[in-house]
Amino acid sequence: MPFDFSRGRLLLQTGDLGKLFVEGLGWEPSRKKLTLRISERDYAFSAIAEKRGFTVWLCESPDGQLPGHTTRLKLDRALTQTSFEHLILFTSGDRSRQSWMWVRRETGKPLSARTHEFTRGQSGDSLLQKLQILYVSLEEEENGELSTIAIAGRARAAFDIERVTRVFYRDFDTQRKAFLKFIDGIGEVADREWYASVMLNRMMFVYFIQRKGFLDADPDYLRQRLQRCQQEKGKDKFYTFYRYFLLRLFHEGFGKRRKDRAPDLEKLLGNIPYLNGGLFDVHELEKPERYGKDIQIPDKAFERIFDYFDQYQWHLDERPLRNDKEINPDVLGYIFEKYINQKQMGAYYTKEDITEYISKNTVLPFLFDDARAECKVAFENSNGPTVWDLLRDNPDRYIYPAIRHGLSWKYIPDHPAKGEPLAKPLDLPAEVAVGFDATKPNLIERRKAWNKAAPDTYALPTEIWREVIARRQRYEDVRKKLTAGEVRDINDLITLNLDIRQFAQDVIASTEGPELLRAFWHAIEKVTILDPTCGSGAFLFASLNILEPLYEACLDRMESFVADLDRSGEKHPPQKYSDFLNILERVAAHPNRHYFIFKSIILNNLFGVDIMEEAVEICKLRLFLKLASQVEPDTARDNLGIEPLPDIDFNIRAGNTLVGYATYDEVERAVTSTLDFDNAMEKISVKAADLQQTFDKFRQLQTEGDGLVPAADKQALQNRLKALEDELNRHLAGEYDVKVSDKDAYAKWVKSHQPFHWFIQFYGILHIGGFDVIIGNPPYVEYRKLEKSYRLQNGRYSTEECGNLLAFVTERSLALLARSGRSGLVLLVSTFTTERMRKLQELILRECYSSWVSNFAWRPSKLFAGCNTINSIFLGAKGKLTNQAHTYSTKYLKWTAEERDFLFPLLVYGESTQLRIPGSFPKIASTNDAAILNKISSQGSALSQLFSGVHGRNGLFYFRGMLYWIKVLDHLPVHKENGKDKISSQCKHVLIDSTIPAHSVIAIMSSSLFFWFYQTLSDCQQINQREFLGFKFNPAANTVAELDRLGRNLMKDYRHNSKVIKRHIHSRGVTVQKEYFEINQSKPILDAIDTVLARHYGFTAEELDFILNYDIKYRMGRDAEDEEEN
Repeated sequence: MPFDFSRGRLLLQTGDLGKLFVEGLGWEPSRKKLTLRISERDYAFSAIAEKRGFTVWLCESPDGQLPGHTTRLKLDRALTQTSFEHLILFTSGDRSRQSWMWVRRETGKPLSARTHEFTRGQSGDSLLQKLQILYVSLEEEENGELSTIAIAGRARAAFDIERVTRVFYRDFDTQRKAFLKFIDGIGEVADREWYASVMLNRMMFVYFIQRKGFLDADPDYLRQRLQRCQQEKGKDKFYTFYRYFLLRLFHEGFGKRRKDRAPDLEKLLGNIPYLNGGLFDVHELEKPERYGKDIQIPDKAFERIFDYFDQYQWHLDERPLRNDKEINPDVLGYIFEKYINQKQMGAYYTKEDITEYISKNTVLPFLFDDARAECKVAFENSNGPTVWDLLRDNPDRYIYPAIRHGLSWKYIPDHPAKGEPLAKPLDLPAEVAVGFDATKPNLIERRKAWNKAAPDTYALPTEIWREVIARRQRYEDVRKKLTAGEVRDINDLITLNLDIRQFAQDVIASTEGPELLRAFWHAIEKVTILDPTCGSGAFLFASLNILEPLYEACLDRMESFVADLDRSGEKHPPQKYSDFLNILERVAAHPNRHYFIFKSIILNNLFGVDIMEEAVEICKLRLFLKLASQVEPDTARDNLGIEPLPDIDFNIRAGNTLVGYATYDEVERAVTSTLDFDNAMEKISVKAADLQQTFDKFRQLQTEGDGLVPAADKQALQNRLKALEDELNRHLAGEYDVKVSDKDAYAKWVKSHQPFHWFIQFYGILHIGGFDVIIGNPPYVEYRKLEKSYRLQNGRYSTEECGNLLAFVTERSLALLARSGRSGLVLLVSTFTTERMRKLQELILRECYSSWVSNFAWRPSKLFAGCNTINSIFLGAKGKLTNQAHTYSTKYLKWTAEERDFLFPLLVYGESTQLRIPGSFPKIASTNDAAILNKISSQGSALSQLFSGVHGRNGLFYFRGMLYWIKVLDHLPVHKENGKDKISSQCKHVLIDSTIPAHSVIAIMSSSLFFWFYQTLSDCQQINQREFLGFKFNPAANTVAELDRLGRNLMKDYRHNSKVIKRHIHSRGVTVQKEYFEINQSKPILDAIDTVLARHYGFTAEELDFILNYDIKYRMGRDAEDEEEN
């Protein structure tokens, strides 16, 4: 019998929660009780139901005040000691208010609470939809297949399903456009759109904090104030809600301390906190000289927005659930990214796995390098312990669980931690193990079983035995290096793709001396991280999540050192650990430790620039929400227990990353290009340095005391910055041949180009060398498409001939990066594999002593949903001048959606330093790749030399575009449109030299070997002349004859397996007849061709096996015809 919703709804409304589980969901009753003490208060817990060791606990609050979020997490941690798998129901005494909480425990990630709030009177259907997943039928009981893991998996499914946000985004966009139409008094469309975004951002922030109880203890604060305003003043009468209430709330209420507010304002607004933060300052568009006197927004606009917002639950918690009316800051991040990306060409939502991978492999290596410079003995102690001993002593801890599946870890998809330790490695079946010894004969035959799907006990989702074995060999190779103590440099953790986050955490937690702890703390608190195209802040948030547990670990360790000293009773000088004590006192001055940590990171570590004002404002909003989520309202404390939010207007800035002076040298060249009689450069430098001192003081004031910075001080700082900015703009305008005296032309130029002068905006950082870490996802936009909007100065960028903004952003990033800095950018595969991008490649090799390039296909799955780009992720380490820059790369990676979770943990890098050619960083991931490329390159003649024939009958046709096979034919395929013959633009005709039969060349070009070669060196979009030039082949009579025979057989087989399909394409109004070839059906002939070529080049049996089975799972799982080839 299925779950009875009507009965469940009644039990939920009446608060009979035990019956809801026992009678409604088929669980067993439980009568366990315990008391937990947190912050000098006892909390009574009663178990109301359990199933296979998973317990539902009830914690009632007789006074009706449910514990705050932080207290709930502490209670959960304490309860975990007694009951590992559980669900907690926090309720008021009469059960009218309920907060259901489940905490995700996932290896390598912080605890993450999932909550659902319910108030009596609500339907409760969204909660019941979650609970029905926990329903257990009699049949399931009788089958005996239920376990703790199975029940925990259901809880995960109920409370931790990724939400679908498309509906919210669609509705949000509709509401935004409707709100826009209500705004009056702003003539320019772009400014009106901007102001609509500003107002919506403000109101969403208010919705979050009102729901948390910060606004006059009224969770419906805005709606209630709107109704009160209309009752007292009349609807839209003279003083609208916008002017009478909202503007005063934003500018005066959130902008002034309670004691400084006028009496009438206190009555109007009630008990609300002073927030500061810049979000509620008088906006540029609200200033009297702009539109401030004219803007009007009728009450109807806000009624409509509130009706929409009220459909959702707004909470400052971890991300909510799919199919539910819940909103949190992470949802907004996704929505804002989509909104911004629609407005910006070449911008795409960057998923968390990408931002985390880049952030951890740039931020953490920088911190280790910095700490190593300050405390060398912890890293280079030849006769004593070092931090690298952790890797040697417990290697499996730092090898991702995905790699270890079937060896020391058992992957379980529905398990809370995605699996559990495995006592010993699983033995391979005999039919698989027989293929291991490559020295014995008949290797290909012995490895036939390797292409079959492997069972789940051995395999990750979709893995075949060949992949399982490659993963196992990788595990053994890496583990051997670790146990031998060979890994003694932080870069090795990138190259070997180890769990660098876990290592960083463990190094800090296990440090036995204060010197290493100090070194890490100094590095962490001063590291500067920049995203030069930050959008709504995806990479900055990833960096925040990387830094937060490190701050925590450092503070924990400081507390331990101080406590151990106190317990020891030893006599010690008063200055011992005084620095730790000072830091801990600073922490104690804030609402809680998490608030201190996040505020420190946001103010001191994170910096961003974006050309879009809206993106910058949204990024700041998300950071403010992150801070606000760390505090619970407390009426007994000053300002309700919340500190004023930091003003980060000088951290996250709007402007054009590519237009403006980046360095001192650039400014000097511009200023001294004319006769500098009045020492303008010296004056600019002095002003910039003086301005930086004021910036530093501004930031210091926010981290000390009450965090209050007088508005007049900020305005004075902005005025001085604006004056210096105008001075540099005038110099730059001259370089663009814009006359400053022509005010209209100058204003138009400033508006279109949005100059951003890094030299003054971040003077302090650039003065000491630059940013420590620069990460991001530059726009992939052809420069010619933007020249109508703005243009760059000729000669400004050495990568100008690359012709794409990503090249210019990368060049500017490297210029802004400190000498020992780290960079991580999402680029295109073509960045590292085309002649066009050669200037950028050369720049990277000059600037970075080590580079890592991972390469990602766009089929079957892609990095960015809805974006058909072929991407590379670039990681670069700058500095350490050496004779030769080292490069490491992955293969050209293909994966399905099921494999996405393991995409980054399974990355394998190989060194490509010695195999680079002008215009290409080869995709080398194994010794087989390197050996085969060397053998092909050692032959003397390029394949293209055979493309010199004149006889029409000795020719071939090949298609430039492909995905899984290179289609080469001895005839034109059938292709008609409305009955007329057509030749695809991708089809190329080549006449072959008379010294060799065309079918021999057809065989070579159709081979898996040539396909591998093409994917190793090219941009994987189209075959170009360079691939034919690079592939070497010296014709030998016996080889040519065999290839000729096989080439002819191949063409016969192609024709036999081809079919002509007729389709009507409505969008073009044409009927198309086209011949399709199932090339994978001809794999036995292709294998014979590759066997001949392997003998020709002298491949080992292992190398031949590698080529015959290259990408076998994807190539044989797909039809031969590539959709893009025409």
